[in-house]
Amino acid sequence: MGVAEEFTQFKNAYNIDKELISSIASRYQRITGQLNKDFRDTDSKTANSLYVGSYGRDTSAKGISDLDMAYTLPGSLYYQYDAYTTNGQSALLQAVKKSIQNTYTTSESFGDGQVVVVKFTDGITFEVLPVFDNKAGTWTYPNANNGGSWQICNPRAEIEAIHIRNLASNRNLKHLCRMMRVWRDHNDAPMSGALVDTLAYQFIETWAHRDKSFLYHDYMARDFLKYLCDQDKDKSYWRMPGSSSYVWKKGNFQSKALIDYNIAVAACGLLKEEEGSQRRAKWRSVFGPTFPN
Repeated sequence: MGVAEEFTQFKNAYNIDKELISSIASRYQRITGQLNKDFRDTDSKTANSLYVGSYGRDTSAKGISDLDMAYTLPGSLYYQYDAYTTNGQSALLQAVKKSIQNTYTTSESFGDGQVVVVKFTDGITFEVLPVFDNKAGTWTYPNANNGGSWQICNPRAEIEAIHIRNLASNRNLKHLCRMMRVWRDHNDAPMSGALVDTLAYQFIETWAHRDKSFLYHDYMARDFLKYLCDQDKDKSYWRMPGSSSYVWKKGNFQSKALIDYNIAVAACGLLKEEEGSQRRAKWRSVFGPTFPN
């Protein structure tokens, strides 16, 4: 088994399986249908909702537990809740929570600052962000913390930015985002999915082999690990592609990246057929058991 086949098998292993995708879609449609019924008097199970976060950007990998979705409320409700003398944002979240509980009565559901969280017994958690459309294409959403306020976000711009650069890099950007989530989880690296995507987006713009196939995915992993370990340890935030929102550092991921960069360098030097088992062992040290044995 050569490098291209190894990383193709790795891709098949780190992609989210069809059964989970179907389960996610079913819950998404059920939540959307209930919100549409209660807030818009319609029976659509897809209108007015959008996957956001890593699942919306299509950069999630196997092992995903948190699903982010946004639901666009009628604009009139903004003025209704904005007129509250104290924390209309909290009241809005409670109204959305109550609606969702009409369909998922046994799930834990509560307002959590900006979202309503729905926890399922299989470990999947939905975070539902109620939003209002703005003319600029952004969304206004409620923040119930510290007495309540309205905030602005633009996940659709993030989704579009990742999509465009992914196509420009022979779809390697999303492959990189997914495989590096596996690396992060295996090594307990303190990085959010948003930071993985942000740094992968920056890296691949100028990576020399961005238009190549799976045969170069070992180089892609190696070179991105080098890119990670070279990040300024004093830097506290980066800017998300598309929206330019802040992506904050959670901890020092650079040292873990350096250790695995050195292993990746060694793995990339083992290209002979008889060195296959040694090569795969090193990549399993980097990525864990998701990488083929």
